[in-house]
Amino acid sequence: MPVLHLNLKAEYFDAIASGEKCEEYRLATAYWARRLQGRQFDGIVLKKGYPKREDASRTLARPWAGFSIKTITHPHFGQAPVQVFAITVN
Repeated sequence: MPVLHLNLKAEYFDAIASGEKCEEYRLATAYWARRLQGRQFDGIVLKKGYPKREDASRTLARPWAGFSIKTITHPHFGQAPVQVFAITVN
């Protein structure tokens, strides 16, 4: 089975690495629906930005634990509530 790769901003990557962030959010768009819904993955690889292949310090590999659909308010998405795919990352 495939592995889901997600590139993250440094602040979100660091929060996941430290254990304070448990979910990574992606807007509930048709693009992300095609990538996530009805699919299973062997794991998830989280990357801090776009690291070089050999730079393991900027990569986290985690088992796939699924996702849920939520409505959240988050500064990254603006001030209005938005529907997101909340991907479990820990």
